[in-house]
Amino acid sequence: MSGVSLLLRCPAPSARCPIQRRKWKLKLIQQLETRVASSPIPLPTDPSELQTLEYHPVRVRGHFDHLKELYLRPRTLVKPSKESQESSGMGPQENGAHVITPFICADHGITILINRGFVPNKKLNPQTRMEGQIDEELDLVGLVRHTETRQHFSPENDVQNNVWYYRDLAAMAEQTGAQPIYIEADSDSTVPGGPIGGQTRLALRNDHLQYSVTWFSLSAFTSLLWFQKFIRKAR
Repeated sequence: MSGVSLLLRCPAPSARCPIQRRKWKLKLIQQLETRVASSPIPLPTDPSELQTLEYHPVRVRGHFDHLKELYLRPRTLVKPSKESQESSGMGPQENGAHVITPFICADHGITILINRGFVPNKKLNPQTRMEGQIDEELDLVGLVRHTETRQHFSPENDVQNNVWYYRDLAAMAEQTGAQPIYIEADSDSTVPGGPIGGQTRLALRNDHLQYSVTWFSLSAFTSLLWFQKFIRKAR
């Protein structure tokens, strides 16, 4: 499961009521924003507990295993700050990848996967960003994310060439020897020369206002046709 499938379990209203569907979607967005802004908690390792924590901030302590990086691509930079762009020497719309790195948790004795953030294509090779390949133990905060289902328009992950188009946590865990636990590091995790954290995309599409306008316009148009055909003709 992916997105907010487990974060937000309330069923959608009937498609016949666009106003209610819009209210429902706005409520989901509000719930998501509230969850993301909540205080970080220690990372639980119980899979059943993690299933209820998507988009919730968690804290971890440990160190990276940089030799097993994975690359989720293509990606563009989310919310590029002036400092981030200056430190990486890139423009705001430059293409690149998210660097997924195994992280050995000191408290739990397990290895998880952390999305460290964005690097431009010219910095994909870790040899070009050695300053950011920190080895010491550190504390991180990030958002819990679940696995994704491949969209119809998305290519299959190219595991052999380490090109990942979507989050397949089972395959990523098998490739790195980590547990299928994945968090996206926040912007405070960014270090000079390293990936730029805080790359979680929080926006949910809210097309229901447009749907409502279209729905009511069609209803009005249909009523007008009905009036002209039956009422006016009867007169």
